[in-house]
Amino acid sequence: MKKLLFLCLLLAGSINVQAAAFNHSGWDALLKKHVITVGQGEVTQVDYAGMTADRAELKIYLTSLSAISMDSFESWSKTEQLAFLINAYNAWTVELVLTAYPDIESIKELGSLFQSPWKKEFIPLLGETRSLDDIEHGFIRAEGRYQNPYIHFAVNCASVGCPPLLAEAYDAKQLDRQLKKATGNFLRDRSRNRLEGQTLKVSSIFKWYRQDFERGWEGFHSLADFFSENSESLDLSAADVKRMLAGEIEVEYLDYDWKLNRG
Repeated sequence: MKKLLFLCLLLAGSINVQAAAFNHSGWDALLKKHVITVGQGEVTQVDYAGMTADRAELKIYLTSLSAISMDSFESWSKTEQLAFLINAYNAWTVELVLTAYPDIESIKELGSLFQSPWKKEFIPLLGETRSLDDIEHGFIRAEGRYQNPYIHFAVNCASVGCPPLLAEAYDAKQLDRQLKKATGNFLRDRSRNRLEGQTLKVSSIFKWYRQDFERGWEGFHSLADFFSENSESLDLSAADVKRMLAGEIEVEYLDYDWKLNRG
């Protein structure tokens, strides 16, 4: 009787099996095995040799990502979508590096004179062949879709200068916590974000994507708002925050280190 009821509900469209949570366990296992955490997570390195040895497992996960249709994706919650996209971006970035590893010092070498590696269309995802830029700018950062600036500390460009790759897959049920964790990890790294006298020296991420931090998410309408909210991670005192909000602290953007984040 229960089986008959389930079948009737399914045929009636009351149960949407496509909306079930996507399984990121394969990617999670690879990250836990091959991401090396330095300190308290301010820096991570990727064991690309280990990833190469487990490339078959990576390809199984990538194939599972590619099997999802746009209709199924759109039926998910926003958090499920965002977790899926961040994991897809990071996993395909690792796969791109592995196409040339170990003969590579920077992901930028995988581009050409006329095309950056992020514009290379090699990713079968959501019914089309896409680039990393398509995933990041066409979905994750797209105007009106998610509007969450914390994503900039989750997507990883396989470089020393970018926020560390979290040693776990992003999960819809934990997404807010994970994004805040990734943000705190990055902001605590004094090689990339630090106050020197009257100048707050921060990653170029804040220059490139400034508009994302000023869209009003959680009340942020300026970089000063964002930095003030995350003052503890930046090691800013109450007096520093007051001066920042008063426009008395200058913001300077540090050079980006594009060397491969290898372990």
